[in-house]
Amino acid sequence: MSQYGEEQASPSSGTDVDDEHQWVLLDDPIPGIRRITFNRADKRNSLIHPLRGAILGALRDADNDPDVKVSIVRGDGPSFSAGYDLAGGNEGYELPFFTASGEGQWPRHVTEGWMSIWDLAKPVIAQVHGYCLAGGSELATCCDLVYVAEDAQMGYPATRFGVPDMHFHAWFMGMRKAMEMMLTGDSVSGLEAVEYGWANAAFAAEDLSEKVLEVAARVAQTPSDMLQLNKRVVHRQMEVMGMRTGIRQGTELCSLGIHQQSMRDFIGSVQSKGLTATLSERDEPYDDYRTADEQPKQAD
Repeated sequence: MSQYGEEQASPSSGTDVDDEHQWVLLDDPIPGIRRITFNRADKRNSLIHPLRGAILGALRDADNDPDVKVSIVRGDGPSFSAGYDLAGGNEGYELPFFTASGEGQWPRHVTEGWMSIWDLAKPVIAQVHGYCLAGGSELATCCDLVYVAEDAQMGYPATRFGVPDMHFHAWFMGMRKAMEMMLTGDSVSGLEAVEYGWANAAFAAEDLSEKVLEVAARVAQTPSDMLQLNKRVVHRQMEVMGMRTGIRQGTELCSLGIHQQSMRDFIGSVQSKGLTATLSERDEPYDDYRTADEQPKQAD
């Protein structure tokens, strides 16, 4: 398994090399398949700037590699990704790619990044286990195929204090379920994600990697030139129906959310009480995400 990042460092499984800048691990488990593993297991793969840049960079490299036909993205450790880092993990790092400054730069930035996966020639599969929250759910949504562990949890708890950066829910979950998720911040299980149409299929967690490789190998049987065209057939239809435009329009609503009193209260609480306490207080009335016998998650 090779390393991809700004500097050489160790995988999360541990070596004697500093792993501060080691963001993703790469391997080719079977011919034609590139697997990209997020390497922040200790932070539940929260999406700091260099990790996002490394994911997109590794996908572009795979797209340019004639030996690769399909890419898989997955998370190391207990979760796919707990979302964007809210605990100061971006300090000292610049945005991984240019987005015009001004109001709404952040939601426009992350939307541009994840939607760029649509424009790659080769299929990208999201292999989702554990928590897939907020930014993690945005990343997985923009992949071409999504396979989940049955007990995975996909949700956007940040709706409890703000507005999502990327509004994919109505397109994939249907209006009623999308509305419920937006108004409560509740998650859905892997099985429910398949039922509502967000994911392709769910498997037992211990079987997920093997099943995803089986799907990837099956996809890889089709010539790459046809994969590229047929991938775009589906995306072009969704774009004609307005999906891409709708998601981009949603970034303006996210910008409005930043200026609301609830967001100011949340930021003030983080500054006075700390992030862990603030998130625990946020989720306590809902009795989810953070429980008495489990360390609170540091991302959303």
